[in-house]
Amino acid sequence: MIEFCEISKVFNSDLLKKPFVALDDVSFKIEEGKIIGFLGANGAGKTTSLKILMDFIRPNSGDVKFGSQLGGNKKEAFKLIGYLPERPFFYPHLTGREFCFYMGLISELKRSEITEKINYWAPRFKIDFALDREIKGYSKGMLQRIGFLATLLHDPKLIVLDEPLSGVDPIGRKELKDIILEVNKMGKTIFFSSHIVSDMEEVCNNVVCLRSGKMVFQGNIDEMIKNHIKPHFTITHSSGNEIIKQEVSLEDKNNYIKDLVEKNIDILKVEQHRPSLEQIFYNIK
Repeated sequence: MIEFCEISKVFNSDLLKKPFVALDDVSFKIEEGKIIGFLGANGAGKTTSLKILMDFIRPNSGDVKFGSQLGGNKKEAFKLIGYLPERPFFYPHLTGREFCFYMGLISELKRSEITEKINYWAPRFKIDFALDREIKGYSKGMLQRIGFLATLLHDPKLIVLDEPLSGVDPIGRKELKDIILEVNKMGKTIFFSSHIVSDMEEVCNNVVCLRSGKMVFQGNIDEMIKNHIKPHFTITHSSGNEIIKQEVSLEDKNNYIKDLVEKNIDILKVEQHRPSLEQIFYNIK
């Protein structure tokens, strides 16, 4: 669908300071139909990458290629992309409904189409009660909801979200993640950046990981676990009146169990540990 090809971006902010390399030869693919997480700490280069994707800034070198699903070129592709920036601007004196109509008309939708989309999505975002309030009175979570809703009005094929869950309370994050999953089931591709690893782990098929402007991983989460973390187990067994839990590696597991069996010791449980995505990310070199 979209391919980043050897993208580099350098910022020259001060004549007395060294240039800042925001992205260094970054290449990855956004595959159709997936929920792809864009993972990295603050300052890793995620927002710079998204700005290049949306053609707000240009790279020093490299290119972004748009696949045939998006028309094959930038002009056609941007008609099929919904984008929610990390810090969107909302006209404070418009109501939520007026803002959605404004955004829909920019996308050349008919008023009847905009009304239909608002009626469908507003209850799912749980923002219908506030549509006729001025946006200046919205909370952070309400702004995220109305902004997300606006990205869906023109029925995009690709939805790009920059930190969509940042600053939202746990209940709100759960509700927005449910909508991400629902939209994906409708056939939409979702590419969203975050530094909240646990949120990404719950909804993503694949991840793209950046560290200090460099690519450190792209692929399936299970593949990431397999390639970068050695599995380990906790074996729980009895010893007289005592319950013992012993952590062992994959290599030692069978010998440890065999030894317990030979000693006629009751084995109560064998558990394989699945590390969190966060543990894996910070162990990748």
